[in-house]
Amino acid sequence: MAKITVDKKKCIGCGACVSVCPSAFEMKDGKSSPIKSKVANITCEREAAESCPVNAIKIEE
Repeated sequence: MAKITVDKKKCIGCGACVSVCPSAFEMKDGKSSPIKSKVANITCEREAAESCPVNAIKIEE
């Protein structure tokens, strides 16, 4: 299982992660949030993390 977190203090709400991986991220109160905090298989989450301009997304495997 991989754990996905978004640092709300770093997130600028640009929506890049939602654009890249809408199945894993959503916008809540103007900030990104993972739909599930733990996933069995990484799909587009890594690409979304790499697209984040402020490196707010962390994936722990």
